[in-house]
Amino acid sequence: MSHLATTDALFFGAAGLDRSATERLVADAIAGADDGELFLEYRASEALAFDDGKLKTASYDLSQGFGLRAVAGETTAYAHASELSLAALKRAAQTVQAVASGHGGTLALAPANTNRLLYGDGNPLDEIAFAEKVRVLEAINAYARGLDPRIAQVSASIANEWQAIQIVRADGSRAADIRPLVRINVSVTVRNGDKMESGSNGRGGRSLLAPFLSDSAWRAQVDDALRQALTKLDAVPAPAGEMPVVLGPGWPGVMLHEAVGHGLEGDFNRKKTSAFAGLLGEMVASKGVTVVDDGTIADRRGSLSIDDEGTPTQRTVLIEDGRLVGYMQDRQNARLMGVAATGNGRRQSYAHAPMPRMTNTYALSGQYDPAELIASVKNGLYAVNFGGGAVDITNGKFVFSASEAYLIEDGKVTAPVKDATLVGNGPDALTKVTMVANDMALDDGIGTCGKSGQGVPVGVGQPSMLLSSMTVGGTAA
Repeated sequence: MSHLATTDALFFGAAGLDRSATERLVADAIAGADDGELFLEYRASEALAFDDGKLKTASYDLSQGFGLRAVAGETTAYAHASELSLAALKRAAQTVQAVASGHGGTLALAPANTNRLLYGDGNPLDEIAFAEKVRVLEAINAYARGLDPRIAQVSASIANEWQAIQIVRADGSRAADIRPLVRINVSVTVRNGDKMESGSNGRGGRSLLAPFLSDSAWRAQVDDALRQALTKLDAVPAPAGEMPVVLGPGWPGVMLHEAVGHGLEGDFNRKKTSAFAGLLGEMVASKGVTVVDDGTIADRRGSLSIDDEGTPTQRTVLIEDGRLVGYMQDRQNARLMGVAATGNGRRQSYAHAPMPRMTNTYALSGQYDPAELIASVKNGLYAVNFGGGAVDITNGKFVFSASEAYLIEDGKVTAPVKDATLVGNGPDALTKVTMVANDMALDDGIGTCGKSGQGVPVGVGQPSMLLSSMTVGGTAA
């Protein structure tokens, strides 16, 4: 069954909306506006959490609703409801019609259609019985606790959802997508005397659960979480000051996402509140640094066949060999800036209006072997994994905590360190990249990006990179 047919069965018919009447209402509501759409959503989600040797929480949620939007110039009117009825849609239409009153805009053309499918449409909630999911969580706990007597606590969780959307435009065109999303997390805490440390590993993507619940898959997660925790037991205080820093591949790309990616979203640049505003065509990074946003990678957490405005996603080059060449755009900001939409219009749910957001944002591989980066550093830091961070997109300033990092001494990775933070400025940091390795990797499928109160799943990645100088905050005397 096609995605349109599947979503028609969810949203239209005796128990829902009348399709013909809905299309007429949408056309009337958006008349005179520059753009707009009806966004219909059905979402089922399940979450299980295992802690202290028992299943602590289990939840199931089912939500559905619509969001109706009309756009006139820079002004947006948005109304939403969890009730799928013509009465609710009429009330929403009356609300959004006000934005186009007297505007007389020319309605933007609908996005191009696509038959591309980047992930299966199977429902991970129905794929594996609840009892089997609980059994896997119990097995994770038992396996982990048998690995090392210093293990004090084991936590594991499974989260999965199935989202179906349909977008109806004023010209009667429609687009639909069905999106699975799964994630499994493992956390291990170890105790050695009075000292306690934790490690974690998360994996997921837009797929069914089975590949992640195989014995080999979750055992690898437990092993890595335990390795991190035990490594931290031997960690020394992090140094402080200016020094060379080597960023590892994969998840460290979250720093690129936060410190650079948000600053390359269309709305911030149209409003000139980004540190990158007005710099198209300028060198904003070292030569050899190329950054892309790609929503078309099969099965990835940040991928979408179409975005939440119906635009097919694409591979957008943002920085090419150090030069700023593009921004990520939704339809409204693209129109106002006189450029094409890039398939980056995203929303958390039917209750939220879309805005420019990242999908999978990463830097491309360079020419160096990763070992060459380490060998070139006399004294510095090797940051392998990151925890929390904060960024100000107006100036690019960031602070990130390194959850796993090591000293580099005389060109070799030596002692693990704790409490290391990286402080800098995104645009400035990119100009200090002196070597880019050939080991680009994407993260394991765990990213969630926040912006203006909305959270959406994303992917990050990068190869190993050497920055000639960064400010490291540490506690070493």
